[in-house]
Amino acid sequence: MKNQFIAIEGNIGAGKTTLATMLAAEWEATLMLEQFAENPFLPLFYENPEKYAFPLELSFLGERFEQLKKTLANADLFNPLVISDYYILKSLLFARINLAEAEYNLFHKLFYLIFDSFPKPDKLIYLNTTIQDLQKNIKKRGRSYELNISDQYLERLQNNYIEAFKEERRLPVLFINTHGKDFITDLGLFEQIKSEIQMDRPAGMYVVEF
Repeated sequence: MKNQFIAIEGNIGAGKTTLATMLAAEWEATLMLEQFAENPFLPLFYENPEKYAFPLELSFLGERFEQLKKTLANADLFNPLVISDYYILKSLLFARINLAEAEYNLFHKLFYLIFDSFPKPDKLIYLNTTIQDLQKNIKKRGRSYELNISDQYLERLQNNYIEAFKEERRLPVLFINTHGKDFITDLGLFEQIKSEIQMDRPAGMYVVEF
């Protein structure tokens, strides 16, 4: 496989980390997971979004940039493949929902001042499922600060992701529908996902149904 950097994206609870972990183990790749649990602003944001949204988004942007540069620079010389459970564009998509207009306009300017210097993946995987499935997964993993996320918030975020990736012209995006599917227990499905990821495609969005 020619790819050296694959990013997995999706809504909250879509299974990004699970799939990234499974693929990294299968291909003996370097696994890069977002360190969201260590962000001190995250629980504060869920308690008081208006007060903490801007510092939360700025801190996430800085942490993601630093992690991407460090991980990719230190990738295994003999197997340079890195698999991540996020794509840096998520910073802008979350900011669009979480920030007031003036704050978002400022964040947007800051984001694009440095966006070109962010490492871009060779391929992006987007896991798409229903809001009901997302809520079920969120409750199953039981992070206290996520349990009150509304359907409306998830719907807005889902729409932002879909609209952004429809317009993606810099890299191939595999839009994988996983509603009613379980790639953890269904190894045949996992093999199908692997095969789709390994296919070479030009930039653009590709809807994958199983």
